[in-house]
Amino acid sequence: MSAVRAYWRRPSLLVPPPGWRGLLAAALCAALLLFALGFAGDGWHWPDLADPLVAGLRVPRVLAALLVGGALGAAGAALQALFRNPLADPGLIGTSSGAALAAVGVMALGWGGIGLPLAAFLGGLVATVLLLALSRWLGGGEAGLLLFGLMLGSFGAAATGMLMFLSDDLTLRSAMSWLSGQLGSSTGAPLALAAPGALLGLAALIALGRDLDCLLLGEDEARSLGVAVERTRLLTAVAAALAVGAAVSVSGIIGFVGMMVPNACALLLGGGRRKLIAASAAASAFFLLLMDTLARGIAYPVNLPVGLLSAFIGPAFFLWLFHHRSKEQP
Repeated sequence: MSAVRAYWRRPSLLVPPPGWRGLLAAALCAALLLFALGFAGDGWHWPDLADPLVAGLRVPRVLAALLVGGALGAAGAALQALFRNPLADPGLIGTSSGAALAAVGVMALGWGGIGLPLAAFLGGLVATVLLLALSRWLGGGEAGLLLFGLMLGSFGAAATGMLMFLSDDLTLRSAMSWLSGQLGSSTGAPLALAAPGALLGLAALIALGRDLDCLLLGEDEARSLGVAVERTRLLTAVAAALAVGAAVSVSGIIGFVGMMVPNACALLLGGGRRKLIAASAAASAFFLLLMDTLARGIAYPVNLPVGLLSAFIGPAFFLWLFHHRSKEQP
């Protein structure tokens, strides 16, 4: 019996060789991409790019899911290293709320177009820098970081609600649909305006990966390794705010993606922060595409916002991660 059990537990049978893992992941991503392009909510048909419905609606929606998911995943992985807290997430620490507050303010004033991604970036940057300042000034460790983030997020949500209450009915309906995390909505900045900011922020975060690895060891250790700690913090905050602001300007607030996927990648892949940021961006992009594809079919013909679906999954993962970390600590 022991020989049979050992035979079936051979790694070569259960886990693909390293060279095949990438091919398997690429095949699964290609299959998901093809399915998302051909899925209409009530059935699947081979996607015809000459069809205006596919080219005008599904292709931009797929690209938006990939862009938003990649930006949120990369920002989450970088912020977790910056704050040395695996629970850090653009939504949990107030970055998304700050971006949403600025974006809704621009929508209420009627300054659409290029003003929306710029306002979202500035709002996310102010929230992140303010959180860094509060954490450094008042201390409190990981618990203080989350409390300050929740405080900033609550303030941003209250201010956003005030702006919406004082707005007209058309702006209110547009803002409500946008804030729920709706990739299929036409409200918001065009994808072409947000894509450069998200890609630039993603590239900057990957470039800062080595410095973030050093920062995880502590400020004194990072300085001894030649890392400019304050400069790294500022650049990471700016790059994360740029990526999150671009994502928020396209889809509104989609929570928990930046916390769930980077932690899953860290548990499954490990490695340095540069590798983890890149892997988190890719995994989050296709994870959000999967969630959005499911959201289109769950309540068909109603177009369910993907932000609501991720909000149901996120708390369960949050509790699991908290329990997993509490078991590791003595």
